[in-house]
Amino acid sequence: MTEPTNTLPAARPRKVLTQIAAVSWEHPADRAALQSLRSIPGFDQVVKKIYGFIGERGIRLLFQADAVRVGPRQFPRLNELYTDVLTTMDWDPRPDLFVSQTPFVNAGAYGMDQPFIVINSGALKLLDDDEMRTLLGHELGHVMSGHALYVTILILILNFSFSTLPFLAGIALLPIRIALLEWFRKSELSSDRAGLLAVQDPHAAMRMHLKMAGGGDMKQMNLDEFLVQAKEYEESGGALDRIFQILNTLERTHPFSRRAAALDRRWPLRTHPERRVHAARPRRRQSADRQGHR
Repeated sequence: MTEPTNTLPAARPRKVLTQIAAVSWEHPADRAALQSLRSIPGFDQVVKKIYGFIGERGIRLLFQADAVRVGPRQFPRLNELYTDVLTTMDWDPRPDLFVSQTPFVNAGAYGMDQPFIVINSGALKLLDDDEMRTLLGHELGHVMSGHALYVTILILILNFSFSTLPFLAGIALLPIRIALLEWFRKSELSSDRAGLLAVQDPHAAMRMHLKMAGGGDMKQMNLDEFLVQAKEYEESGGALDRIFQILNTLERTHPFSRRAAALDRRWPLRTHPERRVHAARPRRRQSADRQGHR
């Protein structure tokens, strides 16, 4: 007799994934979108100009102006969960973690040479411990995969005008913006897998996607029904449906939660370190190294 998906599993220890490499959870669509992004004329110039003009300190000031740094005396429970995720993913150094007062449930990994993570306060109220482990693992996955620099550039392009970023004048930003959005949506698929590895509980990972989509408590929602909905979305009909799916995501930074839940379900959770280790994995400055921009 199988346990219903909608019930909460008992707490259980998580395996430490010693020397795990980001390539082990990299989604093929992420890799393909990144290659396409790097091939766009002017993209390297945008990266170098933003990197050189704003700098590490400027990025931190932009993203941390209204946030509280997590530690033993600030959000101690979240700090414990974060330590647990870092241990499970065998990652050092410890990126700074901040909580920002924002009711919209979200999180992000930003920065250049020293990436940091920001969790919106709405997520603290909505997610249980294992769901929060999933979210923290997802964002740590962005850091470990070297996504933070490109995410930061995307956020700046989306939220600031040429008058704020005059050093980008003369560069055709529209194709870069579209390609960055497409890559970021695909990078989320990779980081969803990292979140799954961090929590090592597929039900918790899928509950997080359900809560991200519906914003309610589990007494009023059913995970099995959500997975049926995800399957319907993925398998929906002909060319016209596919066109609408593309149009729905053109300006989104994230894929739909029901799609991510379906992907989590299809991707097997294997926590055998021998399948995932990379003996020469760099422990520091992996973000810039992966992206080829220093």
